[in-house]
Amino acid sequence: MKRRVLGAVLVTAVLVAGAVFVGLRATGARPAEESLDLHSGELVYVDSAGRVRQAGRTGPACQRVDVAAGTLVCLRATAIPAQSEIVVFDSAGERLRLSEWGAPSRARVSPSGNLVMWTVFRAGDSYLGGVGTFSTTAGMYNLRSGEHHGSLEDFTLVVDGVENHADDVNYWGITFARDDRTFYATAASGGKTWLVRGSLDTKVLTSVRENVECPSLSPDGRRIAYKFRSGDLWRLHVLDLDSGADVALAETRHVDDQPQWLDDSFVAYGRDKAVWKVPASGGGSPELVHADAASPAVAR
Repeated sequence: MKRRVLGAVLVTAVLVAGAVFVGLRATGARPAEESLDLHSGELVYVDSAGRVRQAGRTGPACQRVDVAAGTLVCLRATAIPAQSEIVVFDSAGERLRLSEWGAPSRARVSPSGNLVMWTVFRAGDSYLGGVGTFSTTAGMYNLRSGEHHGSLEDFTLVVDGVENHADDVNYWGITFARDDRTFYATAASGGKTWLVRGSLDTKVLTSVRENVECPSLSPDGRRIAYKFRSGDLWRLHVLDLDSGADVALAETRHVDDQPQWLDDSFVAYGRDKAVWKVPASGGGSPELVHADAASPAVAR
Protein backbone atom coordinates (compact mmCIF):
# COMPACT_ATOMS: atom_id res chain seq x y z
CA MET A 1 0.00 0.00 0.00
CA LYS A 2 1.36 3.41 -0.96
CA ARG A 3 2.70 5.72 1.73
CA ARG A 4 0.03 8.39 1.25
CA VAL A 5 -2.76 5.86 1.69
CA LEU A 6 -1.52 4.56 5.03
CA GLY A 7 -2.34 7.66 7.01
CA ALA A 8 -5.86 8.44 5.81
CA VAL A 9 -9.07 7.17 4.32
CA LEU A 10 -9.08 8.15 0.64
CA VAL A 11 -12.50 9.73 0.33
CA THR A 12 -15.45 9.86 2.73
CA ALA A 13 -18.90 11.02 1.75
CA VAL A 14 -20.29 13.50 4.23
CA LEU A 15 -23.92 14.64 4.37
CA VAL A 16 -24.06 18.13 5.78
CA ALA A 17 -27.29 19.58 7.10
CA GLY A 18 -25.83 22.89 8.27
CA ALA A 19 -24.95 26.06 6.44
CA VAL A 20 -23.94 25.74 2.78
CA PHE A 21 -21.93 28.93 2.47
CA VAL A 22 -20.10 31.00 5.03
CA GLY A 23 -22.55 33.44 6.61
CA LEU A 24 -25.18 33.30 3.87
CA ARG A 25 -27.86 31.26 5.55
CA ALA A 26 -26.99 32.58 8.98
CA THR A 27 -27.86 36.09 7.80
CA GLY A 28 -30.95 34.98 5.91
CA ALA A 29 -29.45 35.93 2.54
CA ARG A 30 -30.51 34.08 -0.56
CA PRO A 31 -28.16 31.15 -1.33
CA ALA A 32 -25.67 32.55 -3.82
CA GLU A 33 -25.59 29.53 -6.13
CA GLU A 34 -29.24 30.06 -7.05
CA SER A 35 -28.30 33.23 -8.95
CA LEU A 36 -25.92 31.44 -11.31
CA ASP A 37 -27.16 30.44 -14.77
CA LEU A 38 -25.54 27.06 -15.41
CA HIS A 39 -26.69 26.86 -19.05
CA SER A 40 -25.97 30.43 -20.15
CA GLY A 41 -22.74 30.06 -22.14
CA GLU A 42 -21.22 32.72 -19.89
CA LEU A 43 -17.81 32.60 -18.24
CA VAL A 44 -17.67 31.27 -14.69
CA TYR A 45 -14.57 31.96 -12.59
CA VAL A 46 -13.21 32.38 -9.07
CA ASP A 47 -12.27 35.90 -7.95
CA SER A 48 -9.40 36.86 -5.65
CA ALA A 49 -11.72 36.71 -2.64
CA GLY A 50 -12.39 33.06 -3.37
CA ARG A 51 -15.97 33.46 -4.61
CA VAL A 52 -17.46 32.09 -7.82
CA ARG A 53 -18.56 34.83 -10.22
CA GLN A 54 -20.60 34.90 -13.40
CA ALA A 55 -21.65 38.07 -15.24
CA GLY A 56 -21.86 40.08 -12.03
CA ARG A 57 -23.55 37.34 -10.06
CA THR A 58 -21.94 35.76 -7.00
CA GLY A 59 -21.76 32.04 -6.24
CA PRO A 60 -20.21 29.82 -3.57
CA ALA A 61 -16.80 30.12 -1.95
CA CYS A 62 -14.36 27.92 -3.92
CA GLN A 63 -10.70 27.56 -4.81
CA ARG A 64 -11.51 25.65 -8.02
CA VAL A 65 -14.70 25.52 -10.05
CA ASP A 66 -15.99 23.91 -13.23
CA VAL A 67 -19.40 23.70 -14.86
CA ALA A 68 -20.98 21.64 -17.64
CA ALA A 69 -24.51 20.59 -18.62
CA GLY A 70 -26.09 22.32 -15.64
CA THR A 71 -23.70 20.83 -13.07
CA LEU A 72 -21.22 22.95 -11.11
CA VAL A 73 -18.42 21.43 -9.02
CA CYS A 74 -16.75 23.48 -6.31
CA LEU A 75 -13.49 22.38 -4.68
CA ARG A 76 -12.54 24.27 -1.53
CA ALA A 77 -10.61 24.04 1.71
CA THR A 78 -12.48 23.41 4.94
CA ALA A 79 -11.98 24.72 8.48
CA ILE A 80 -10.17 21.47 9.24
CA PRO A 81 -6.47 21.75 8.30
CA ALA A 82 -5.34 19.83 5.20
CA GLN A 83 -8.90 18.88 4.24
CA SER A 84 -11.02 19.77 1.23
CA GLU A 85 -14.62 19.31 0.24
CA ILE A 86 -16.16 18.72 -3.14
CA VAL A 87 -19.59 20.37 -3.37
CA VAL A 88 -21.80 19.84 -6.40
CA PHE A 89 -24.68 22.12 -7.43
CA ASP A 90 -27.35 22.01 -10.10
CA SER A 91 -30.35 24.26 -10.83
CA ALA A 92 -32.06 23.04 -7.65
CA GLY A 93 -29.13 23.91 -5.37
CA GLU A 94 -26.66 21.70 -3.56
CA ARG A 95 -26.71 18.12 -4.79
CA LEU A 96 -23.71 16.39 -3.21
CA ARG A 97 -20.93 17.03 -0.72
CA LEU A 98 -17.81 14.88 -0.28
CA SER A 99 -14.85 15.25 2.04
CA GLU A 100 -11.26 14.62 0.93
CA TRP A 101 -8.00 14.78 2.86
CA GLY A 102 -5.69 17.26 1.13
CA ALA A 103 -5.47 20.83 -0.20
CA PRO A 104 -7.55 21.87 -3.26
CA SER A 105 -5.78 21.62 -6.62
CA ARG A 106 -8.00 20.76 -9.64
CA ALA A 107 -11.70 20.18 -10.36
CA ARG A 108 -13.62 19.19 -13.48
CA VAL A 109 -17.11 18.16 -14.66
CA SER A 110 -17.60 15.77 -17.58
CA PRO A 111 -19.31 17.26 -20.68
CA SER A 112 -22.51 15.36 -19.81
CA GLY A 113 -22.58 16.80 -16.29
CA ASN A 114 -22.76 13.27 -14.88
CA LEU A 115 -19.25 12.94 -13.45
CA VAL A 116 -17.25 15.23 -11.20
CA MET A 117 -13.49 14.92 -10.73
CA TRP A 118 -10.94 16.45 -8.38
CA THR A 119 -7.28 16.53 -7.43
CA VAL A 120 -5.90 17.42 -4.00
CA PHE A 121 -2.39 17.80 -2.64
CA ARG A 122 -1.67 15.35 0.18
CA ALA A 123 1.84 16.71 0.76
CA GLY A 124 3.74 19.53 -0.92
CA ASP A 125 2.02 22.33 -2.81
CA SER A 126 3.58 22.43 -6.26
CA TYR A 127 3.88 20.03 -9.19
CA LEU A 128 7.29 21.59 -9.84
CA GLY A 129 8.70 19.69 -6.89
CA GLY A 130 10.66 16.58 -7.77
CA VAL A 131 9.02 13.18 -7.56
CA GLY A 132 8.66 12.28 -3.91
CA THR A 133 8.43 15.92 -2.75
CA PHE A 134 4.69 16.12 -3.37
CA SER A 135 1.79 13.72 -3.23
CA THR A 136 -1.58 14.03 -4.93
CA THR A 137 -4.85 12.13 -5.02
CA ALA A 138 -7.25 12.30 -7.97
CA GLY A 139 -10.76 10.88 -7.73
CA MET A 140 -14.17 10.96 -9.37
CA TYR A 141 -17.85 10.44 -8.61
CA ASN A 142 -20.77 9.48 -10.90
CA LEU A 143 -23.77 11.65 -10.04
CA ARG A 144 -26.17 9.61 -12.15
CA SER A 145 -25.35 6.18 -10.69
CA GLY A 146 -24.10 7.30 -7.27
CA GLU A 147 -20.90 5.33 -7.84
CA HIS A 148 -17.75 6.57 -6.14
CA HIS A 149 -14.78 5.61 -8.30
CA GLY A 150 -12.32 6.34 -5.50
CA SER A 151 -8.76 7.27 -6.36
CA LEU A 152 -6.83 6.64 -9.58
CA GLU A 153 -4.39 4.76 -7.36
CA ASP A 154 -6.96 1.95 -7.45
CA PHE A 155 -6.49 1.65 -11.24
CA THR A 156 -3.77 -0.28 -13.07
CA LEU A 157 -1.09 1.91 -14.69
CA VAL A 158 0.53 0.65 -17.91
CA VAL A 159 3.48 2.65 -19.26
CA ASP A 160 4.94 1.65 -22.63
CA GLY A 161 3.23 -1.74 -22.35
CA VAL A 162 4.54 -2.53 -18.85
CA GLU A 163 2.56 -2.32 -15.60
CA ASN A 164 3.97 0.25 -13.20
CA HIS A 165 3.66 -0.63 -9.50
CA ALA A 166 6.08 1.96 -8.11
CA ASP A 167 5.37 3.52 -4.73
CA ASP A 168 6.00 7.06 -6.00
CA VAL A 169 3.19 7.18 -8.60
CA ASN A 170 1.02 10.31 -8.49
CA TYR A 171 -2.01 11.31 -10.56
CA TRP A 172 -3.67 14.66 -11.22
CA GLY A 173 -5.67 16.71 -13.69
CA ILE A 174 -8.51 14.47 -14.90
CA THR A 175 -10.50 15.38 -18.05
CA PHE A 176 -13.40 13.32 -19.42
CA ALA A 177 -14.62 12.38 -22.90
CA ARG A 178 -18.28 12.61 -23.87
CA ASP A 179 -18.91 8.88 -23.46
CA ASP A 180 -18.58 9.14 -19.65
CA ARG A 181 -16.28 6.10 -19.73
CA THR A 182 -13.02 7.41 -21.24
CA PHE A 183 -10.85 10.01 -19.55
CA TYR A 184 -7.33 11.43 -19.55
CA ALA A 185 -5.04 12.41 -16.69
CA THR A 186 -1.42 12.97 -15.72
CA ALA A 187 0.62 10.15 -14.17
CA ALA A 188 4.06 10.74 -12.64
CA SER A 189 6.72 8.30 -11.46
CA GLY A 190 10.50 8.15 -11.37
CA GLY A 191 10.95 11.76 -12.42
CA LYS A 192 8.75 11.43 -15.52
CA THR A 193 5.19 12.44 -16.36
CA TRP A 194 2.80 10.95 -18.92
CA LEU A 195 -0.54 11.67 -20.45
CA VAL A 196 -2.57 8.56 -19.68
CA ARG A 197 -5.87 7.38 -21.16
CA GLY A 198 -8.16 5.76 -18.62
CA SER A 199 -11.23 3.56 -18.83
CA LEU A 200 -13.91 3.22 -16.18
CA ASP A 201 -14.80 -0.15 -17.72
CA THR A 202 -11.38 -1.79 -17.46
CA LYS A 203 -9.89 0.34 -14.62
CA VAL A 204 -6.69 0.60 -16.66
CA LEU A 205 -4.60 3.72 -17.31
CA THR A 206 -2.43 3.54 -20.46
CA SER A 207 0.38 5.96 -21.30
CA VAL A 208 -0.11 8.04 -24.45
CA ARG A 209 2.73 10.57 -24.45
CA GLU A 210 5.52 11.67 -22.12
CA ASN A 211 5.87 15.16 -20.59
CA VAL A 212 2.18 16.04 -20.58
CA GLU A 213 0.62 17.63 -17.48
CA CYS A 214 -2.87 18.86 -16.56
CA PRO A 215 -4.64 17.73 -19.76
CA SER A 216 -7.88 19.28 -20.98
CA LEU A 217 -9.86 17.57 -23.74
CA SER A 218 -11.31 19.84 -26.44
CA PRO A 219 -15.11 19.98 -26.97
CA ASP A 220 -14.71 18.04 -30.22
CA GLY A 221 -12.77 15.32 -28.36
CA ARG A 222 -9.86 15.40 -30.81
CA ARG A 223 -7.22 17.48 -29.02
CA ILE A 224 -5.60 17.84 -25.63
CA ALA A 225 -4.49 21.21 -24.27
CA TYR A 226 -1.82 20.74 -21.63
CA LYS A 227 1.25 22.06 -19.81
CA PHE A 228 4.63 21.13 -21.28
CA ARG A 229 7.46 21.28 -18.78
CA SER A 230 10.82 22.75 -19.72
CA GLY A 231 13.12 23.04 -16.72
CA ASP A 232 11.23 24.91 -14.02
CA LEU A 233 8.73 26.46 -16.43
CA TRP A 234 5.53 25.25 -18.11
CA ARG A 235 4.29 26.31 -21.53
CA LEU A 236 0.86 25.57 -22.94
CA HIS A 237 0.66 23.13 -25.86
CA VAL A 238 -2.09 21.42 -27.86
CA LEU A 239 -1.76 17.78 -28.92
CA ASP A 240 -3.79 16.27 -31.77
CA LEU A 241 -4.76 12.80 -30.54
CA ASP A 242 -5.21 11.33 -34.03
CA SER A 243 -2.10 12.59 -35.80
CA GLY A 244 0.20 13.15 -32.82
CA ALA A 245 0.90 16.68 -34.09
CA ASP A 246 1.85 19.00 -31.25
CA VAL A 247 1.91 22.79 -31.24
CA ALA A 248 3.15 25.30 -28.66
CA LEU A 249 0.59 28.03 -28.00
CA ALA A 250 1.33 31.73 -28.27
CA GLU A 251 1.50 32.22 -24.50
CA THR A 252 5.24 32.11 -23.82
CA ARG A 253 5.10 32.90 -20.11
CA HIS A 254 5.00 30.38 -17.28
CA VAL A 255 1.48 28.96 -16.74
CA ASP A 256 0.69 26.82 -13.71
CA ASP A 257 -2.93 25.92 -14.45
CA GLN A 258 -5.04 23.21 -16.01
CA PRO A 259 -6.15 24.89 -19.26
CA GLN A 260 -9.82 25.15 -20.15
CA TRP A 261 -11.33 25.20 -23.64
CA LEU A 262 -13.67 28.15 -24.18
CA ASP A 263 -14.72 26.52 -27.47
CA ASP A 264 -12.97 24.49 -30.18
CA SER A 265 -10.82 27.48 -31.16
CA PHE A 266 -9.63 29.07 -27.91
CA VAL A 267 -7.92 27.82 -24.77
CA ALA A 268 -8.29 29.76 -21.49
CA TYR A 269 -6.08 29.64 -18.40
CA GLY A 270 -5.30 31.50 -15.20
CA ARG A 271 -2.11 33.55 -14.95
CA ASP A 272 -1.08 36.49 -12.75
CA LYS A 273 -4.47 36.71 -11.01
CA ALA A 274 -6.35 36.97 -14.32
CA VAL A 275 -7.95 34.73 -16.95
CA TRP A 276 -6.41 34.82 -20.42
CA LYS A 277 -7.16 33.06 -23.69
CA VAL A 278 -5.05 32.09 -26.68
CA PRO A 279 -5.85 30.48 -30.06
CA ALA A 280 -5.59 26.68 -30.02
CA SER A 281 -3.91 26.83 -33.45
CA GLY A 282 -0.67 28.19 -32.03
CA GLY A 283 -1.11 31.54 -33.79
CA GLY A 284 -2.28 34.88 -32.50
CA SER A 285 -1.35 36.25 -29.08
CA PRO A 286 -2.65 36.05 -25.50
CA GLU A 287 -5.78 38.10 -24.82
CA LEU A 288 -7.10 39.14 -21.40
CA VAL A 289 -10.52 37.64 -20.72
CA HIS A 290 -11.13 38.83 -17.16
CA ALA A 291 -9.01 40.51 -14.49
CA ASP A 292 -9.17 39.38 -10.85
CA ALA A 293 -10.07 35.87 -11.92
CA ALA A 294 -8.90 32.24 -11.90
CA SER A 295 -10.24 28.74 -12.63
CA PRO A 296 -12.20 29.65 -15.81
CA ALA A 297 -15.11 27.60 -17.11
CA VAL A 298 -17.99 28.14 -19.50
CA ALA A 299 -21.55 27.33 -18.47
CA ARG A 300 -22.87 25.28 -21.38
